[in-house]
Amino acid sequence: MPEPASYRMVLDAIAFAARAHHGQMRKDGRTPYVSHVFRVTAIVRNVFGFDDPRMLATALLHDTIEDTTTDFDDLEKNFGREIAEWVALLTKEKRLPETHREQAYMEGLKGAPWQVQVCKLADVYDNLLDSVNLPAEKRPHSRERAKSYVASLEASALPQTQRPLALVKDLLSECSH
Repeated sequence: MPEPASYRMVLDAIAFAARAHHGQMRKDGRTPYVSHVFRVTAIVRNVFGFDDPRMLATALLHDTIEDTTTDFDDLEKNFGREIAEWVALLTKEKRLPETHREQAYMEGLKGAPWQVQVCKLADVYDNLLDSVNLPAEKRPHSRERAKSYVASLEASALPQTQRPLALVKDLLSECSH
């Protein structure tokens, strides 16, 4: 079990994520966006079974660069280079056209440390769970995107990602029926 002091980073990341995502809503227009990052973190810890504070902080911060005014330097200053790099690997380059953006993103995920891959799988898992709140016409796109992430991560799967991959694939199968 990690030292209690190491959880300070997780507690700081909770506050940071809550401030960074303040006022943002999920696609349903009712749910505060920050609940997504809290859920992703809970999935990493409680569903996938990882309690590494670096992974939990990364899960909490995974959308800050992509969806807020936070940048790499902010994360590096507050959480160190490793966490900033891990979050950057979970960030899509929105200046690219969507097709190129997704391809580049999946290539980056393939080469990412397994801890980052687990955080992405938790993100996919939560998005699949939350897809019931999407309009029916948007659900197939959400499932297809999840399938492409799973396929990309399977290509470079390490032993630590096997269980999370299996859980996401099971959920994806449930959502497809």
